[in-house]
Amino acid sequence: MGCFGFLKIMMFAFNGIIFLAGATILGVGIWVKVDSNSFFSLLDKIPGAPEELNQVVNVGYLLIAVGAVLLLLGFLGCCGAIKESKCMLLLFFIIVLLVFIAEVAGAVVILVFKPLAEDLIRKLGVETAKNIQNDYGKNPDVTGLWNSTMDTLKCCGFNNYTDFTGSPFVTDTNKYPSPCCTSSSCTETNAQISAVPGCLDKLVSLIDENAVVIIAVALGIAVLEISAMVVSMSMYCHIDSK
Repeated sequence: MGCFGFLKIMMFAFNGIIFLAGATILGVGIWVKVDSNSFFSLLDKIPGAPEELNQVVNVGYLLIAVGAVLLLLGFLGCCGAIKESKCMLLLFFIIVLLVFIAEVAGAVVILVFKPLAEDLIRKLGVETAKNIQNDYGKNPDVTGLWNSTMDTLKCCGFNNYTDFTGSPFVTDTNKYPSPCCTSSSCTETNAQISAVPGCLDKLVSLIDENAVVIIAVALGIAVLEISAMVVSMSMYCHIDSK
């Protein structure tokens, strides 16, 4: 009974973490879809963008789905441990196993199709620059979204300040957006001297700076999933031997 009690405690601990993680991811997914000023909303407004971009724009739905699955997993794990239900424990094990396989497959796909992703980003950069040059300073939605994105990420344009050259804003004011300069008067010369990085470079830089944390979190999730599968199957087998 001591061993079985320990397994129950471990199941509660694992599933408590899984439940909280699911609630967090679900909340982030809802925020991404609701927040009209998010970077993904900005991408969604770019005409002529590559069709593959729809998969990136819909990341909010993916986060909502993942969060919902994790909430379900936490519920199944806790209820299975409390009720000592072999059906719930087995269902929990199968779902975690499928999620783990999907994550491994996703990682392999990302590594294999990395050149395709780079080509997609290059195409996106061209279309985004066209969108800025056509609509920034004329379309309030596009202008507001870019201002919000640049203020948040401390960046300038998608590639750099040249994205705004020829835009209605620059044509009318002979100035560039203030985030593109470190000085008060944002002329083309000051924007060139300031050399504020583009939002794409800023995002890549943020990911690179936090690469260790991202890898550690990914490994931690993998260890948690494997441990949860081991504990749930141990409980499943122990119920038969009680």
